[in-house]
Amino acid sequence: MAVKTGSVERLVGSYHAWAANGASRAPVWLKELRAGGIARFGELGFPNMKQEAWRFTSVAPIAEGTFALAHPPARLPSLVEIQPFLLGDSGHRLVFVNGFYQRSLSTAVADTLRVQSLADALAEDPDAIRAHLCRYAATQDRPFCALNTAFVGEGAFVHIPAKVSLADPIQLLFIVTDENVVMHPRNLVVLEREARASIVETYASLHHARYWTNTVTEVVAGDAARIDYHRVQRESPRAYHVAATETHQGRDSTVNLHTVAFGAALARHDLGSVMAGPGGTLILNGLYLLAGEQHADHHTTIDHAADHCASHEYFNGVLDEKSRGVFTGRIIVRPGAQKTDSKQTNNNLLLSADAHADSQPQLEIYADDVKCTHGSTVGPLDPRALFYLRSRGVGEDAARRLLTYGFAAEILGRMEVAPLRAQLDAIVRGRLAGQ
Repeated sequence: MAVKTGSVERLVGSYHAWAANGASRAPVWLKELRAGGIARFGELGFPNMKQEAWRFTSVAPIAEGTFALAHPPARLPSLVEIQPFLLGDSGHRLVFVNGFYQRSLSTAVADTLRVQSLADALAEDPDAIRAHLCRYAATQDRPFCALNTAFVGEGAFVHIPAKVSLADPIQLLFIVTDENVVMHPRNLVVLEREARASIVETYASLHHARYWTNTVTEVVAGDAARIDYHRVQRESPRAYHVAATETHQGRDSTVNLHTVAFGAALARHDLGSVMAGPGGTLILNGLYLLAGEQHADHHTTIDHAADHCASHEYFNGVLDEKSRGVFTGRIIVRPGAQKTDSKQTNNNLLLSADAHADSQPQLEIYADDVKCTHGSTVGPLDPRALFYLRSRGVGEDAARRLLTYGFAAEILGRMEVAPLRAQLDAIVRGRLAGQ
């Protein structure tokens, strides 16, 4: 059990003040969810490095910091200011500033779709939200998920009806403008049977501010549905980012989940996928590009709970200067989940002698007719590849950038949303050029 701190007591007090204010108008079932969340967080406290799931990552900067609950911004950023984070003029867009939905920066959607803020959805049709909200992100041993559940109320709600296919992506953009604040966005995405959609969830800051984002996203893919979900973390280099993304798949569904981490001084992202129906397919791609003293920790759990499912996981990390990347990947094959095909790979490229990577791929197999593999690599650029390029007239610095770019582009190339792929490609090129 983690040790309680004064910060825990402040957060619990902040919750009670918030719950007694505007949150008091919530339906009974939502109040019970929130009360359960804050009670569990109070019991768990902040995790520490003596716990197995956190032994490579210290959250002391968060636990010892003072963060006020964010409020709506005094001044909204303009479209010009947030333009670098947008995907273009096409598609649907929800924009949140300091965790609060901003209609003036968002785009209208068709009447047949529900792409709206979670707060609006709870006010209009709480029963539709109740069926899925907080059903997939467990809080039993996860204090940050419990804390997010305590403050659940604002975030994005996306509902795609059965057999509806969207040509353009939906962007969920979260922008921070204030200092020393904490936000708890909660996102719920539901695709009904045979629906198809692409979603881009982006976290960014307009300034190099110090703040804390604690976010949870739950994604439900119905039978034969397909979702391409992209998650981009471009927080301030002084920020703290803690996140959980949970997906739940029905029969013959497809989830392509791409996660990219560029920002934050400290980032922790837990990704969980439950393949609950037979015939499901999951592609999980990840890229973290770190420098300075950045620390990024990714924990993935793929739960094969049904038979004839396939999951392929690829995570690449590029670590420079004194940065540290942590990857823990767990694949579970439940009893009866026969004909499972699962692959897991984590590769880490160290560009500095002071950079560090911890990689822990894990398999738990309780069925006998399966095909599962896992592996990881940690090391510098291949000297043979460098020699090959230099022998053909490429300078050493250019050769290093070229090889490193190819390592990162392997992950980006799997994304089908062209504007996002181009945007991320430009960021990678700029980072490698020292911009």
